[in-house]
Amino acid sequence: MRQTSGITKTGLSEIGRRLKAHRIGQGQTADELAEKLGISRAAVYRIESGGLVKIETLEQVASELRTSLASLLGVSIEYYSTAISYFDRMRQLEEQSEQVVAHFPPISYLLTSERYPAHLKQMLMESLASDVDDKKKASREIDAVIAILGERKKARALRRLSVVNFVTIPEIERWLKLGVVGRFDLPDSEVAIRRQAAQAEVENLVSLVEGEPMGIQIALLEDTLPNITFQLFRSKDQTRLGLSPFRLGGELPNIRLGLAMVTSDRPAVELYEQLAENLWRRARKGRDAVKLLRAVIARSGIERPGKSISARSDTKPRRRTAGR
Repeated sequence: MRQTSGITKTGLSEIGRRLKAHRIGQGQTADELAEKLGISRAAVYRIESGGLVKIETLEQVASELRTSLASLLGVSIEYYSTAISYFDRMRQLEEQSEQVVAHFPPISYLLTSERYPAHLKQMLMESLASDVDDKKKASREIDAVIAILGERKKARALRRLSVVNFVTIPEIERWLKLGVVGRFDLPDSEVAIRRQAAQAEVENLVSLVEGEPMGIQIALLEDTLPNITFQLFRSKDQTRLGLSPFRLGGELPNIRLGLAMVTSDRPAVELYEQLAENLWRRARKGRDAVKLLRAVIARSGIERPGKSISARSDTKPRRRTAGR
């Protein structure tokens, strides 16, 4: 029987963290996984805590969790087929990082207001396809994603994790135009409300840029960047790169389809480090960023809350009388 005794303690801990992320992503409890593997729940927790484990057991685990042994071992690339498993892996990596560099359009969840989780739940439920049979299960999965995102946000605040966020003007303008929506067939009156919600989030972003809270750096770009998100998780020992198709807004949200990955492969990490450095040099920051964001909000034409859309449309412009 082959064992992982040749792997360092840190390596075993990483295997355990990856296993846990995949298990959560598949919606399985430790009890359920243990029963399918024919081992005890304590054994599952021991593996997830970084204990020694047989390679054969890891192969069984990988098969059960629909991943590969190489991905569990962290050989080259880790793949994540669900948003739950990827976001939980992000949470783990952030706990080990000294700094995170991120482009997560339209803005990173870490920069959203306290009102955004409710908007996000509404958007994600709206975005469910008509052929999703088990809506209750889908709702539970959405709640699990939002809970993990909330844990990430709290942990960042407690640790004062340094976060560099790239935000693009085209993404912000698209968000303000579409609103916080999960589908495109909403009534005009509802779209107006959702656009106001998007504006509130952009105004919250302006407040963060102006306030310069400890550990948060925001860089505003006028470029159009690829839709895929990227994060660089920088720690003392190494930097990992995360790439993901999952989105939480901007266009229509997506947490159901796609394949995310995490890698520490040096060429890939170095290329994204170079990209981040280049973007940072060209980005608007501080007062310049605030000025640009305020201009975007001003030209969005979004009514302030409390103004009636119908009343506005029914009001005819006054004709100027002679002599005035």
